[in-house]
Amino acid sequence: MELETSVYRPNVAVYDSPDGVEVRGRYDQIFAKILTREALSFVAELQREFRGHVRYAMECRKEARRRYNSGAVPGFDPSTKFIRDGDWVCASVPPAVADRRVEITGPVERKMIINALNSGAKVFMADFEDALSPSWENLMRGHVNLKDAVDGSITFHDKSRNRVYKLNDQTAKLFVRPRGWHLPEAHILIDGEPATGCLVDFGLYFFHNYAKFRQTQGSGFGPFFYLPKMEHSREAKIWNSVFERAEKMAGIERGSIRATVLIETLPAVFQMNEILYELHDHSVGLNCGRWDYIFSYVKTFQSHPDRLLPDRVLVGMGQHFMRSYSDLLIRTCHKRGVHAMGGMAAQIPIRDDPKANEMALDLVRKDKLREVRAGHDGTWAAHPGLIPICMEAFTGHMGKNPNQIKSMKREDASAITEEDLLQIPRGVRTLEGLRLNTRVGIQYLAAWLTGSGSVPLYNLMEDAATAEISRVQNWQWIRYGVELDGDGLGVRVSKELFGRVVEEEMERIEKEVGKDKFKKGMYKEACKMFTKQCTAPELDDFLTLAVYNHIVAHYPINVSRL
Repeated sequence: MELETSVYRPNVAVYDSPDGVEVRGRYDQIFAKILTREALSFVAELQREFRGHVRYAMECRKEARRRYNSGAVPGFDPSTKFIRDGDWVCASVPPAVADRRVEITGPVERKMIINALNSGAKVFMADFEDALSPSWENLMRGHVNLKDAVDGSITFHDKSRNRVYKLNDQTAKLFVRPRGWHLPEAHILIDGEPATGCLVDFGLYFFHNYAKFRQTQGSGFGPFFYLPKMEHSREAKIWNSVFERAEKMAGIERGSIRATVLIETLPAVFQMNEILYELHDHSVGLNCGRWDYIFSYVKTFQSHPDRLLPDRVLVGMGQHFMRSYSDLLIRTCHKRGVHAMGGMAAQIPIRDDPKANEMALDLVRKDKLREVRAGHDGTWAAHPGLIPICMEAFTGHMGKNPNQIKSMKREDASAITEEDLLQIPRGVRTLEGLRLNTRVGIQYLAAWLTGSGSVPLYNLMEDAATAEISRVQNWQWIRYGVELDGDGLGVRVSKELFGRVVEEEMERIEKEVGKDKFKKGMYKEACKMFTKQCTAPELDDFLTLAVYNHIVAHYPINVSRL
């Protein structure tokens, strides 16, 4: 089916909503096929049943943050030692997703979905989270696109190339990543308050696709999900209950739905066993969400001047705390019988510079060899051009085995301590590090505000995680007046220095993108928002939450937003 858009006629067409549900996004006949009365009723049931649990979990996050800001550090919970020490295992991995050696990720855009499913990867993670700017149009088109992908009818006509894209006979398995617990959906009100974003994402996708997915993709299992931004096993417990509720509604077996949890917050690394324990029959592994993990390290220790990070380009998997996190994740997953997924290769092929391209691809090759030799069962790539390299690394080591769950137990990683996971990363801080953070942060935010959540910058495919690292690192450096010790000049970061850097980087951005694009884009607005975030007295938890209102579009137009 080719996606078309109907014309919006004010006060003529409205969505058929059940009692207590108000849809405030633009009406479209295509969207109405997703926002049916029955689907909205299911979302409302999830919201009403679980909103109290979600509120409590978010309050617990705030309380943990207060403890960390008062000098405490995360650690293993003594009260759940019995879970960590127990011999339990999760439910067996569904045969349909036993082999996940290379996964590709990207937003729920139509052409992206087709290309990713045809890419040769084993799995495509379609993203409603960090790779998507969650405007009403993007979200609803995303659901239409996924429904067409699951039923096999999806096509895309690229008029500029006069080319029609459609699915191959053999495609990647589809996983979907809803938003995190903290993000609202302001275009759908349930009992007068914004719905929880991830329950909207999950509820609409599951309602429309579970039957067809289990038939065509899951071999009787599914749908499959990735779950982001968790900080504690209580949040996994809510997801488990949501899954059970959905399975009951659909009349399918308990344990049909499966999910991989991204371990991308520092507190969650101390809860990996507990997270798998809570999901148990619904678990299919953990993933190293390493860019968000670095962001979380800075955010967790925002009030710890003794734990400042070096330039973010120096914070890689060679750092002891990052390597310890990866090793412990592998050990934990394999002990519990599920996949231990590696991190993202964000590089984009550099077509106009063969030498630079080969250097970039060599970095990817080395990173993937490190992952598979450490025991990871699969890895992520952001671009189809990287899949052959990733596949070669994993297949060269694993051969025909679908994974390494039984062959790489990593008993040695059981000795990893809290100190290993919290070790301060080594390296220098430079003015160029401050400049890069600023330049990337502003450009990403400008793209996000205009509808793009997956943005190519300096030969890397960036999502919200990079902007978050840039923002929180700038904030922390300014707050503590850190010395840029890598430059040898003794310069300290201040609001004044940062202000000059912002001016100079805006000039550079204008030169790089061109005056016309700079003028038409939202670079100046993004600059103001990013600068405000970096110089605020208190650090906001999430950039995407702080600026969300700027992309909310209620209909009628004159109605107030969140």
